[in-house]
Amino acid sequence: MTVPGPIRQDRNAGRNRFHRRGDAHEEGLKADERMSTAELGVTAAAADKGTRAASASSVGLVAVIVAATDGEPRALTVQVEGQAEGRESALPAGPLVPEHATLERGLRAWVEQQTHQRLGYVEQLYTFGDRDREGGQHDVHLLSVAYLALVRELRPAGLAEAAWRNWYRYLPWEDFREGRPPALAEIEPRLMAWVAAASDPKLRRMREDRVGLSFGIGGAWNEERVLERYELLFEAGLIPEANGQNGAAVPDDLAITGQPMAHDHRRVLATAIGRLRGKIKYRPVVFELMPPAFTLLQLQRTVEALSGIRLHKQNFRRLVAQQGLVEETETLTSGNAGRPARLVRFRREVLLERPAPGVRLTPTRRTV
Repeated sequence: MTVPGPIRQDRNAGRNRFHRRGDAHEEGLKADERMSTAELGVTAAAADKGTRAASASSVGLVAVIVAATDGEPRALTVQVEGQAEGRESALPAGPLVPEHATLERGLRAWVEQQTHQRLGYVEQLYTFGDRDREGGQHDVHLLSVAYLALVRELRPAGLAEAAWRNWYRYLPWEDFREGRPPALAEIEPRLMAWVAAASDPKLRRMREDRVGLSFGIGGAWNEERVLERYELLFEAGLIPEANGQNGAAVPDDLAITGQPMAHDHRRVLATAIGRLRGKIKYRPVVFELMPPAFTLLQLQRTVEALSGIRLHKQNFRRLVAQQGLVEETETLTSGNAGRPARLVRFRREVLLERPAPGVRLTPTRRTV
């Protein structure tokens, strides 16, 4: 994705035109060439409005830092002040400042300062620029360039209160590993009530199609549509963020709605999860989360944690072998009650052998 360059605006454009006209007036230009007092007022007001908008705008950097520990997908979060009660959890973030030579260097600097976590694999995720994103500044576009980082979990420490959290804490309807999540049994009737509430038949039909496609009602569940599902819940008013940062209190049924986050960071997290779920199918990024040596079962549990679905064990192992993604080591696991398992490691030569060496997902059953 193309990163937008620095926002440039000539804040003095209107004022310069004002001065040029004023000088010309003093020099005695003809009346039909003079700018009227009303025109001068409009131009000055426009320049002042542009100056205020430029000063109110900012470019922020947000990091979705993902790890997979003990078969659970985890995101690194920090606590921020000034948020409504129950919404203090946020992603590591900070503004782009002149000291940052690049966007990525700025991101790494903020993450290390806030969490003491050094980043390895990083890719740009998306640029968020919707108006009123921060809840409270109207008619202002605050840009945030979000990044996805994959790491192995370390104990966080830093100036902010940092913690690793299971990402299904924020999006509980996305976890199908133990079957259809209970949250959907509560969410789907509310969504259908929102569909029925549309007075216009065309709008009602459009809502029905979107709900069916995103939530797999009457069809297959697509694990990559994480952002579409979050945005539907937001639009239907079924999650606290829909009421604004200072809206209704955090509900008691967090097992259904999920834990809110500060600003629009839950939307950023949903975007990252959808991107990662798609990417593990055609790029070997999952190995960024694995230790140097691991078992095939550990690899399968990690892929399941990220995708939110259980995989067929034999099919998964057959696929990994056919793709040539790993190679055996001389080491066996020890200390387990069962048979020792052979440790394997990622075979990096696969990156040179074909363009899309990912892990295809074969669920144990149809998840609808």
